[in-house]
Amino acid sequence: MRPADATSIAAAIRDREVTAKAVTAAALAKIAELNQHLNCFTAVIADTALATAEQIDHAIAQGQDPGPLAGVPFAVKNLFDVQGLTTLAGSKINAEQAPATTDATAVAKLRQAGAVLLGTLNMDEYAYGFVTENSHYGPTHNPHDLNRVAGGSSGGSAAAVAAGCVPLTLGSDTNGSIRVPAALCGVFGLKPTYGRLSRAGTVLFSSSFDHIGPFAHSVRDLAAVFDVLQGPDPRDPICTDRAPEQCLPQLQQGFEGVRIAIATDYFAQGAIPEALEVVDQVAAALGATQGITIPEAHRARAAAFVITAAEGANFHAANLRSRPQDFDPATRDRFLAGSLIPAHWYLQAQRFRRWFQHQVQEIFQTVDLILAPTTPYPAPLIGQETIVIDGVEMLIRPNLGLFTQPLSFIGLPVLSVPIQRPGQLPLGVQLIAAPYNEALILRVAAFLETAGIVSAPIVQPRIEV
Repeated sequence: MRPADATSIAAAIRDREVTAKAVTAAALAKIAELNQHLNCFTAVIADTALATAEQIDHAIAQGQDPGPLAGVPFAVKNLFDVQGLTTLAGSKINAEQAPATTDATAVAKLRQAGAVLLGTLNMDEYAYGFVTENSHYGPTHNPHDLNRVAGGSSGGSAAAVAAGCVPLTLGSDTNGSIRVPAALCGVFGLKPTYGRLSRAGTVLFSSSFDHIGPFAHSVRDLAAVFDVLQGPDPRDPICTDRAPEQCLPQLQQGFEGVRIAIATDYFAQGAIPEALEVVDQVAAALGATQGITIPEAHRARAAAFVITAAEGANFHAANLRSRPQDFDPATRDRFLAGSLIPAHWYLQAQRFRRWFQHQVQEIFQTVDLILAPTTPYPAPLIGQETIVIDGVEMLIRPNLGLFTQPLSFIGLPVLSVPIQRPGQLPLGVQLIAAPYNEALILRVAAFLETAGIVSAPIVQPRIEV
């Protein structure tokens, strides 16, 4: 059993080869050892986790099945409500609020499936960022190189999985906040179709963009979590009433007949050569040679900036007026800029969004899956402001989302698969499909994993003594 393999852990616990308490204790010990260097956890609920694990062991001893994720440790980005904990959303302001009285729907579903919650994870304040350099709680460090960012805004979620602290985590994605840290930390990260999974009990950033999704070390684990999380939820008005589609049983079906294309034009510019080469590597493994252009992707990204900034500023308008000094300065300034966006800009961006969605729907009449880079470069150094690409100096933070934002803009399901490069930092490739085609993405990713093209091994952080 690989320590990172959640489904194997659950099977071993159900077969009484190991106890849930022993697995939980080992994970807590790993967190205690590494979090002081990674800063991925903002809260650890050790006593509660051990008590839950004991209950699972007792249930198994009584012949009961605690669920498909029996005894599997997990953690969640700290914008998910966890009963008994204050929902920080990476902020100082929210720390003053009372503890949550109920779990977020996603947290509750994982607990009902037998998973054991160990704590909450660091993030960019209010999910507005791509680096998890949080001025209140400190930066999360990338396990591949502790001097580098883990990505964001779900940086703690990606780093905790990459380092083997827990095999599963949850994050959220507005403009790339699952896919960017997944790529930079070398793990799998799934952004499902907009509205496919319930966001109830999470702190929203931009309501017309926000998704939740899982991180994992394997496609199988990712599919297992996605299967548990599916289903309608009246607590979230945008959650679809579409019936759950179990993806785990489909993973070995392969991709025969799947029409695969490589995103060109916009998605082949503004990146280091290696970020584009890994796309070619995946394409070669899949036998994909066709290139397609997603029209006006650059405008889609610009419109995404307008809408998310305006919606985010609206959420926080009262606190921006009364206590601007309590925001992370970088977050505050972006929200203030968003508050100045004219209404006609916002409306025009939403009109363009409808047009762009129609154009991409037309592409999916002839193509089933699209390949694109996840990020234009690997993890930058903590505090690094700029990078030079093709002789042009670019800002680090906003451009980490260069290739993710146009896809979030219309809520497409996307999986970032990790490409490990010996002696170098990992990069990611996005597998993109039409809405509600998560099963297809996961099937293709499973083939790539079996072929050894993509992988997410546990990284032992190099700690200087």
